[in-house]
Amino acid sequence: MRSMRRAPPPAHGRRLLGAIDQGTTSTRFLVFDRSARIIARAQRELKPTYPAPGRVEFDPERVWRVTQAVITQAMRTARLAPNDLAAIGIANQRESTVLWDRRSGRPIAPAIGWQDTRTTELVADFSREGGRDRFRAKTGLPLSPYFSALKIRWLLEHVPRLRDRVRAGNVLFGNVDAYLTWKLTGGTNRGIHVTDVTNASRTQLVNLTTLDWDDELLGEFGIPSAILPTIRSSSEVYGAARLTAVRGVPIAGILGDQQAALVGQACLRPGETKNTYGTGCFLLMNTGETRVRSKSGLLTTVAYQFGSRPATFALEGSIALAGGLVEWVRDNLGLVETAREIESLARTVKGNGGVYFVPAFSGLYAPHWAPSARGAIVGLTHHVTRAHLARAVLEATGFQTREVLEAMEQDSETPIENLRVDGGMASNDWLMQFQSDILNRPVVRPVVQETTALGAAYAAGLATGVFHDPAEFRHNWIVGRTWRPTLRAASRERLYSAWKRAVQHAVGWSG
Repeated sequence: MRSMRRAPPPAHGRRLLGAIDQGTTSTRFLVFDRSARIIARAQRELKPTYPAPGRVEFDPERVWRVTQAVITQAMRTARLAPNDLAAIGIANQRESTVLWDRRSGRPIAPAIGWQDTRTTELVADFSREGGRDRFRAKTGLPLSPYFSALKIRWLLEHVPRLRDRVRAGNVLFGNVDAYLTWKLTGGTNRGIHVTDVTNASRTQLVNLTTLDWDDELLGEFGIPSAILPTIRSSSEVYGAARLTAVRGVPIAGILGDQQAALVGQACLRPGETKNTYGTGCFLLMNTGETRVRSKSGLLTTVAYQFGSRPATFALEGSIALAGGLVEWVRDNLGLVETAREIESLARTVKGNGGVYFVPAFSGLYAPHWAPSARGAIVGLTHHVTRAHLARAVLEATGFQTREVLEAMEQDSETPIENLRVDGGMASNDWLMQFQSDILNRPVVRPVVQETTALGAAYAAGLATGVFHDPAEFRHNWIVGRTWRPTLRAASRERLYSAWKRAVQHAVGWSG
């Protein structure tokens, strides 16, 4: 890793921070002041495509066009000039894999999304020697279609003449953060090819001891080091933006979206835990400078590294579908007309009618890591209505979160006293109450719910003198609402026991 570069302290008036939040289904640009107040915001949808069962793709060039559009729109709407911003941070969907041509800047193939399972057979091949955990000691990760390494391997094997282009030095790899940073800092005109430690740690190619690309892992996966970005900290000046709306503004923070939310939630002490309800659902616990090796199906990952400070690690439980399930029943089944409608529909019934929905569309992630599992709806009777299905959809997120939280407490030997929540589904009050009920502990939603973008802004501000110490982030974290459990213990355990039986149907599916 290269040493950190810092910009001079911001001039008077340059106290605003921009943040790109590039997610699975949308791209946003937000501008915050030092108190985490939102000054400007723009958002556009960006849906992946599903060309075949198990395949999830998107067009990197569209990601870049939409990113330019939201930056320009937000800056123009708020009448901001580049010199109003001290820096820009980037938070991005992780593991999604982009290969592009260094000379033309064009993608070599559609980007492979993080939910894609086309590499399931490769997982089986690599697991024959040493099992699914053969690389866990080094990387903190099990073999899974989820991570970037096998996606790169698949592209190298299936894109015609790709290896020839690699040998000629014309191919670059990155998760979305690296692609956007390269584009923002000039692209084919001396664009900077970097990533941060959080995104790099999700490729399964990084040694968590050295925090650098590992030659042995690269050899095992057959991936040439020449295509890889330079790994840097999460908070330093990487380069200056060349996009007109923000020309000259330092790009000074990069975090994978879930790590960004951890920072945005000010979970800076060991044991502090957050859950982000987006397309998927991601529960992270700060474990400090200690790498906790999971024995319960969780991931050991880099939480953040601020400049020259030591890296902070986290335990993570990744759930493939949360808000994405709501979108699926809206778009594919027509169960509701809008995502917000599902809460009011679920409230019309007193129970789930015995129905449980296991959303294993891309297999099951933590703590099961069962890529061959498939979605299941169990417990259907003539009594069941669309309202019961709506309730089962929301309950699925609550049940999956409990599975992960219990595994996290077991691995860390640390009780989680309350759960900080954010993301789109955190605005669903019914779900948050159910989450508290099924966990039997308080659920806390902050006033500022744009925690992913805020975390990226914090990282950029720390690198450019807007903030001087991460402890300052805590001053902006204010409780918006707290939910406390109201469900009787017997009812809680009956529901959870039935959920676990439903999961076994999904895991055992082979048809």
